[in-house]
Amino acid sequence: MFIYLAFWRSFLLKFDFQLPVSALVLMICCLLFPFLQSISFPLFDGMTVTAVESVQALLLLFFGVFSFFYLRPLEMEDGKKQFWLWAVAWWILLFGRSISWGRDYFPDVPKPYFRMISIFLIAPVVFMLFSPHLRHEIAHKLKTMSLPVWALILVLFGLFVSDTVEHSRVLSFVFLHDVAYKDLIEEVYEFPLIIGLFLLSYPMMLQDRVDVTADELQYQNE
Repeated sequence: MFIYLAFWRSFLLKFDFQLPVSALVLMICCLLFPFLQSISFPLFDGMTVTAVESVQALLLLFFGVFSFFYLRPLEMEDGKKQFWLWAVAWWILLFGRSISWGRDYFPDVPKPYFRMISIFLIAPVVFMLFSPHLRHEIAHKLKTMSLPVWALILVLFGLFVSDTVEHSRVLSFVFLHDVAYKDLIEEVYEFPLIIGLFLLSYPMMLQDRVDVTADELQYQNE
């Protein structure tokens, strides 16, 4: 019995149950989003949805650029270097997907060009997994890092709601009361998904950033 409890205790220690203010604010927003329909929030003939999509794309791009310059992965040791370059590649991939690989801004360009762009953005995320350094670092982080539970809930909830509304699934009526707002509700619920992903990675960024700073201080002292 004691062995069983000790096992579960060690398992639970891998999760961080603290509720950060940012996650709390996002949760409150998730409760308020459906009321956009009740107050007849202006759609401006689709321009509101387009603006929301643009903000999301900028967020994804910002998170990728921020991760690269904040952590400087090229200066890290093997393992961390590959992991954070892989993370940046993921942000850039999500950014590309959010703008349909550029088709949203250049609709007259032939489709093969966008397919080529998608291949160039997807390939690094896939082929970097063949790196033993990356696989080892992923396994190491899964064993040692505490997973922010509330950020994970935000990611899963945002993914669930946006998918439910987009495909008009059974529970879509809970969040969508006016069909005219379908696109807007779908898009705004992608914010907890996007920001939640960053909140998941940020504690790891802080940990690895601290390690980099410590190494720099030690080098300067020498």
